[in-house]
Parts: sequence; structure tokens; C-alpha cells
Amino acid sequence: MLRVRRTTNRVLLGLAGAVLFGTGGAVLFGGLDLPAKWRLGLPAGWPWSRPGDVLLPAHARTRWTHQGWWWPVVIAALAVFVLLMLWWLLSQLRRHRLQEILVDSGDGEGAELRGRALAAAVAAETESLDGVDGAGVLLTGSRTAPQVRALLALAPHADPGTVLRRLSHEAVAHARHSAGLDELPAEVRLRAVKHRPERVS
Repeated sequence: MLRVRRTTNRVLLGLAGAVLFGTGGAVLFGGLDLPAKWRLGLPAGWPWSRPGDVLLPAHARTRWTHQGWWWPVVIAALAVFVLLMLWWLLSQLRRHRLQEILVDSGDGEGAELRGRALAAAVAAETESLDGVDGAGVLLTGSRTAPQVRALLALAPHADPGTVLRRLSHEAVAHARHSAGLDELPAEVRLRAVKHRPERVS
């Protein structure tokens, strides 16, 4: 799900960037009077071909303003657009917490494991590692393919490589085995804990 969302975001952002780049280039092309300077023969009706051209001529802006339905439709379209943009923004900021994980119980029916319980177990074992001052763990993904997202606060003496290796081989591996999963990908972010300097007398 996360990979699909990232791909969708990249495609939409790429399309929006291409449209904005093309429109801006066309306006700049006409604003600098490049067709006349370069003696380019543009098709009839080509927009923004001279410096005096505007993005929307008066007849295009006022074509339907005298119609009673025009302004309600414009306001409704803008409201829908704003709501869609807000929904997209919130979907990027919101972290999807996995509520439960489907575990193979061996009887063909399966069992459900609470995602919060597994995340708490991973966090507790991670915090017991040397050099880790605190850990926040969140399970994302799907019921059959969960993923671990962890934020670790490292002590000043901690070795990040050692912490990551032990996290992978111990906490994450134990969670993977206990849930009967073939794999349990983990995304880990590290931050250093700042301590106040101590006075030495």
C-alpha cells in the first residue's frame, strides 16, 4: 500500500509539474516575442503568441458570467478541488496504524494478532538494547504483509551500526518468528539524545 501511494504521488506530481512547466514555457515563449524573432510560423489560433496576449482574454472570462448557473458551478468546483487537496495532504501526513495481523495457526483458519501488542513488544525489546534511550514502534502495511516503522533515540555512546544490527537480528527477528511471518521489513529512523554538559569541579 505504501509503495502504491508513493508511485501515485510521483505520477501525479510529475503530471502537475509537466502541465505547469509547459504552460509557463508557452507563456514565456509568447511574452518574449520569440515566434517573431525566430520567424516561426505558428498554427492559427495559437495562444500567447505575442507579448500583449493574456492568459485568459476578456471574452473567455466573461463568456458565461451572465448565466445563473455559472457562479454556483465555479464555487462548487473550487470547493471540491480544495477538499480533494486537503484530503491528499492529510493522507500524506497520516500514519496508517495496522490494527491486526493475520497469523497462520496451522489449522487452516488462522488467528489474529493485535498490531499494537506486537509493536509494544518490539519497542520494549528495542529499548532494552545497549545504547537505546527510547523507541517508538508503529506497524503499517497490510494484515498479511506488515511493516515496522521505528524511531530510536540513541545515547551518546551508542554505535548506530551495532544498534541497527541488533534490532534486525533480535527485536525484529523475534517479532517475525512469533507472528509466523516469512519477512518483516523495517524502516528505522535514528536521532541522538542531547544531554546537558556536566560541570566538573
